[in-house]
Amino acid sequence: MKLYTKSQVIFFTVFGIAVTAVFSIAISASLINKKSSGAKQPETQAASEPVVSIPEEINSLQELSDTVLNSVQISTDMTYTMDEKQNIGVYEKCSPAVVNINTQVTGVNWFLEPIVQDGGSGSGSIIDKRGYVLTNVHVIKGASKIYVSLSDGTQYEAQIIGQDADSDLAVIKFEPPRGTELTTIAFGDSAKLKVGQKVIAIGNPYGFDRTMTTGIISALGRPLKDASTNRIIRNMIQTDTAINPGNSGGPLLDTNGNMIGINTMIYSNSGSSAGIGFAVPAETAVRVASDLLKYGKVRRGTLELSVVQLNNTIANYANLDIARGLLVSRTTKGGNAEKAGIVQGTQAVRYGYGNTIIYLGGDIITKIDNITISSIADYYSALESKRPGDTVSVTLHRNGKDREVKIILASPDEKTTSI
Repeated sequence: MKLYTKSQVIFFTVFGIAVTAVFSIAISASLINKKSSGAKQPETQAASEPVVSIPEEINSLQELSDTVLNSVQISTDMTYTMDEKQNIGVYEKCSPAVVNINTQVTGVNWFLEPIVQDGGSGSGSIIDKRGYVLTNVHVIKGASKIYVSLSDGTQYEAQIIGQDADSDLAVIKFEPPRGTELTTIAFGDSAKLKVGQKVIAIGNPYGFDRTMTTGIISALGRPLKDASTNRIIRNMIQTDTAINPGNSGGPLLDTNGNMIGINTMIYSNSGSSAGIGFAVPAETAVRVASDLLKYGKVRRGTLELSVVQLNNTIANYANLDIARGLLVSRTTKGGNAEKAGIVQGTQAVRYGYGNTIIYLGGDIITKIDNITISSIADYYSALESKRPGDTVSVTLHRNGKDREVKIILASPDEKTTSI
């Protein structure tokens, strides 16, 4: 290993520093000369202001950017397709008549004290300038307070005018300030709808108020059971229009802005839209809303009798040859069922957990107006659109044979009881 004396180490260190300094000065001078030769200095320059030189690369990029911006033309002439114009027209016409509905419900805290909690939310349509709103029963179910929010941001408390579980439709009312001109939605003719026809939904999915989606009618005349009421709603409109939680109670519109259905339920494994939504047809809504406004309830024709839904247990015990239908337990004395010749049961037996007394041996209702009756839900569904005074054809199974009778329906003051 080679060793150096102390004086040699000092000499080489100083020599290296001097060489490095010389090279640094030379390089700096070269760069300054290059910049000075490429840039034109101004004629006068204040002594206190530093001289800043912009590299050629930056100048070139700035010029390119200015050139590109100058070549871009922003069109002020916005054009729309016929389909877009149609959508825009329907939205501008109808969205002010679509309301956001929020509810509050009464709950109980840890100390068993009643408290007010946020309930559900949904949509509705203003159908009358006096503040009447059509929505779904399940939107306002259990509500202690109902609030309606309009398109202008104002909010009003509403009251229930009437509700009908069989169709899942309800009418509520808020009081608009005097002089307020409300926008309403007109009903369309759902009887003339065609599969493939374009439809538009406006509602408040997940609280996003007055959201519009479009689609087509996928099918017509769908019978669906409402799980919350165990009632079957017939003639539902099926659509692939995106309908999500919060759309319930909102309008399903045709391309003229007429309400041809009320969005009510969806079929989905996730709880969000899967392209299978259902709406109560306007034909049903008009009839139901009219009764709710006039009577506070829907007046349907009834059969004056009590029935029991058949099952295998009852059929085996009574030695019946069928196990589906409604067994007539009792008929009202002097009522329309007795007058039509319907036979009631005669053998009293106890049935069910409550030891309810039912009567065996009566007729079995299997059809009403050619609609098969296998359950209580079928029975109420078959009579859903019937009025007092309407005549229905009832198919009865008696002693192994079917027979048909005509019955004039009674007023709803006399109700059918069922087990």
